[in-house]
Amino acid sequence: MSKLFIPPDYKPVLSVYETQTAIGSIKRIFEGYLSEKLNIKRVSAPLFVDPQTGLNDDLNGVERPVEFDIKETQNAVQIVQSLAKWKRMALYNYGFPTGEGIYTDMNAIRRDEEMDNLHSIYVDQWDWEKVIDKSMRTETYLKQTVIDIVDAICDTAEDVKRLFPALKAGIYRELQFITAQQLEDEYPELTPKERENAFLKKHKTAFIMQIGDILKSGGKHDGRAPDYDDWTLNGDLLFWNETLGCAFEISSMGIRVDQNSLDVQLTKAGCDYRRKFPYHSMLLSGTLPLTIGGGIGQSRLCMLLLEKAHAGEVQVSVWDKDTIEGCKAAGIKLL
Repeated sequence: MSKLFIPPDYKPVLSVYETQTAIGSIKRIFEGYLSEKLNIKRVSAPLFVDPQTGLNDDLNGVERPVEFDIKETQNAVQIVQSLAKWKRMALYNYGFPTGEGIYTDMNAIRRDEEMDNLHSIYVDQWDWEKVIDKSMRTETYLKQTVIDIVDAICDTAEDVKRLFPALKAGIYRELQFITAQQLEDEYPELTPKERENAFLKKHKTAFIMQIGDILKSGGKHDGRAPDYDDWTLNGDLLFWNETLGCAFEISSMGIRVDQNSLDVQLTKAGCDYRRKFPYHSMLLSGTLPLTIGGGIGQSRLCMLLLEKAHAGEVQVSVWDKDTIEGCKAAGIKLL
C-alpha cells in the first residue's frame, strides 16, 4: 500500500508544460557540471544483464529482479537494479586511466519498491564511476568528491532559478559530515529515518557516512550490498526538502570495495557463494581497477529543484489506486 503525503496548501510552482521544459534544462545543465567537476565522460549502459556474471545489484538482498528469457539464446536475463558493478567492469574493459571515469543514464525496475512520494518502481539516475589508486582510498578523498557533487547540484539550482524565477526553495552548499554511528549516538531514541529528519532539519545538507555495517545498537542505519561500496568509505547525500518537510536523499555513493574489504563484507553478509562469480573473482584477484562511484537520482533532483511534492510529477510510472485518487483530489498531475 502506498504512503501518499500531501503537504498542506501545496500547489505546483510550475505548470506541467513548464515542468517538462525545466526537467530538460536540469538534466542538460547538471550533466555538464558533474562531468566537469568529476572528470567523467558519458557512455552507454545496459538495460539488462546475465545474472550468472554477478553484475546485477541485489540492493538489500531481498528485492526480486525482473527476469525474462531470450528466444535466441534460451537464457534468462535480468533488468538491472543498478549499475554499481557493471560500471567498474566497464572501466576495466574500456581501459580508463586513474583519475578519469564514466557516467550514464541508469533506468531500472524495482518491482518490490514501496510506493510513496519519493519511491517508484521505475528508477532513473545518473550512475557514475571513476578510477582511483590506492592512495585515494581515503575519507578525505571521499569527502572532497561529495563536496564537488554538492557544488554541481547548487550550481544547477542557481541556473534553473534564473530560467524559472518563480522557484524559491533554498539549496544549501554548507555540508555537514556525520557517520551513521554518530547519528545514532546523537539520536538514540529515534529510528534511522527519524534521525535523518532531525539532523537535516537543523543542518540542511549532510553526508551520512559508513552505512551498511552493524551499529552499536545491533541494527543497521540502512542496508548495503556487500560487494560494491566499502562500508567504511561510503554514504548517502541528503538535502532538507522544504516542500515535503523532510530529509531527502539525492545520492548513495562511496569508494568501492578492494580485495580485503570485499573478502570481509561477503562473509559478514553471508554471501560467500558469490566468490565464484566472474565479477567477484576478478575483484578478489585484484584484476579490476580501484574505483569510486555512485548514483544520483534524476527524478529526485528534479523534484528537489522544481519544488515538487511527488515523484509522479517528474517521471512517468505506474501508481496504485490510492495514489492516483489522492493526487487527483489534491490537484497534483501525475505524468
